Amino acid sequence: MASLVVIIAGLKAASAIVIPMMVALFLAMLVTPLMLWLRKQHLPTGVALALILTILIGVVLIIGSIIGSSINELSGALPIYEKKLLLAQEIALTYGRELGINLPATGVIEWIDPRVAAQLLGRLLSGLGGILSDSLLIIFMVLFLLVEALALPGKLQSILPNADKTLSDFSGFIDSLKRYVVIKTAVSLLTGVLVTIWLMFLNVEFAILWGFIAFLLNFVPYIGSLIAAVPTVILGLLDLGLGSALLIGLGYFSINLIVGNLIEPRFTGQGVGLSTLVVFLSLVFWGWVFGPVGMFLSVPLTMLVKIALEHYPRSQWLAVLLGREKKQENNSAAP
Repeated sequence: MASLVVIIAGLKAASAIVIPMMVALFLAMLVTPLMLWLRKQHLPTGVALALILTILIGVVLIIGSIIGSSINELSGALPIYEKKLLLAQEIALTYGRELGINLPATGVIEWIDPRVAAQLLGRLLSGLGGILSDSLLIIFMVLFLLVEALALPGKLQSILPNADKTLSDFSGFIDSLKRYVVIKTAVSLLTGVLVTIWLMFLNVEFAILWGFIAFLLNFVPYIGSLIAAVPTVILGLLDLGLGSALLIGLGYFSINLIVGNLIEPRFTGQGVGLSTLVVFLSLVFWGWVFGPVGMFLSVPLTMLVKIALEHYPRSQWLAVLLGREKKQENNSAAP
């Protein structure tokens, strides 16, 4: 336990280095199927890597130009929205007094502080900007990881005592994790595109930015979609009125209901094999260690820990605790 505390403290202290590496690993899993497909087309490794590099740089340039400008505009407009929120709060208090509901203004202001909300949104936007600023470093990490992945099986074959079994177990874990990452990314991309289209239809400002945030936060289990919807609904209320805010909330709810409950389960099956409580606790834990990026990657990181525990007899009981109701499934299958 003491060693575990030291390791976690070290990871948190080195988060500035570890976070780009984790994002690079995540992207490497996404582009690995493309790399394998290009090699099946008999393209040389250098040509395939150059093509992947071109695609990644193009995507980063497009996202950086569109999302970066939206982040700067919204960051500059936050003081204006703060004043609008204060005005809306005063109007709501006045309307409540007319209905006979007497609320102390100071208590409500402390409970719903516009400055705190603006600071939280500002930190979220600065976090997105930080990821974009490290994009060049992350892209080169992805390329080096792809090159290293081609030589890794040969290295492991020469140094491991039981290389065949280890490589089989490792490849099975990587395949399942890669499948989850690819499917989750595709589903999150669909969610972001639908949110962007719906917000554009309602004439909401910064629709592309909100769609991009919905894409990112869809990786956060259970509460990510709610977090993505709250600022958009509030700003829609301040800019367009109550009716449009209700339509925005209804759109978020419908999109996440259809994509999350109908489309995604058709491809992921039983899901990631983790307990619901474990998923939520991993969200809190990895978010505390690595910040917003840790929240995005909480499920893959916890799956990595679970698979590692399953491969050692003395720690298999921990893997059972992290998983779903495995014992009940075994008992039901025994008759």
